[in-house]
Amino acid sequence: MDSDRRAPLWSQNGFTGGRLAREAGKRKEADLLTRALARPESRVVPVWQGKLLVSARGGVRAVLLAPADAEPLTGDAHSLTFLGERDGAALFALGTDDPAAGEALRGRGTWGELRQIASAMDHDDASVLAYARAMALWHQGHRYCGRCGQPTESEDAGHLRRCVASDCRHPVFPRTDPAIITLVTSGERCVLGRQPVWPEGFYSTLAGFVEPGESLEQGLAREVMEEAGIAVREARYHSSQPWPFPGSLMVGFTAVADDGPLTVDRDELDDARWFSRVDIAAGLREGTLKLPPPVSIAWRLIEDWFDA
Repeated sequence: MDSDRRAPLWSQNGFTGGRLAREAGKRKEADLLTRALARPESRVVPVWQGKLLVSARGGVRAVLLAPADAEPLTGDAHSLTFLGERDGAALFALGTDDPAAGEALRGRGTWGELRQIASAMDHDDASVLAYARAMALWHQGHRYCGRCGQPTESEDAGHLRRCVASDCRHPVFPRTDPAIITLVTSGERCVLGRQPVWPEGFYSTLAGFVEPGESLEQGLAREVMEEAGIAVREARYHSSQPWPFPGSLMVGFTAVADDGPLTVDRDELDDARWFSRVDIAAGLREGTLKLPPPVSIAWRLIEDWFDA
């Protein structure tokens, strides 16, 4: 299960790192979008109904549009967000749900679900697409004010939406939902579980959203107890990963619990069990066990424990 260990640990996780400089200081420049889109070297990342445009020529790669090619889509776009600069070129996310926009670009590539294609992509491209998808879906979900119900408009090059009502003007900033994901171990064994909707034989680490009023560690201990019925007595931070489905931050931990029988919450999981390294190796070899793809932090947690 070995992978490239030369990069810093945090930048090895899927959708992290990359060469994009976010250039947050430029977002408040009033004419930023107009100026940057007038530059032919700028590129636009189209996000259509949550899907991304990719090409399979020479491997799976992101299709980035020149501003002139993206211009026909802007009229029906619900958002345009400045992502930053990469190799001297400004990058933007253009979000649209218009069926005509999806059809218009089919000749340029294939619309794909990021969760399914990310593992086959260049790490740098995958991180840009994840950022673009998260921003487009955030815009899509905040087109109306949560306080007064009036429309909102985009500001700060797509990194702020503000209510248009003069007596409200409530600002809304992009948010990420924190979730813990943990590999629970006891000696030479670890706990893996599976959800009912997953393919047969697919197992992963335990995970869940942090609730209001909880610390990350409290959320971890609660989720493990709820899903597997075991008490965690030690938790250690591992690394984190943006997870744009639609807008989560997966905070990875390793945890230690006392060995013993599991009590599985059947409302949450179809199954959970203890696996030894021998069990995992045999399951992978025989095809009876499937693990998360390498783009997931769950893979990293399992891999690091397996190789330790």
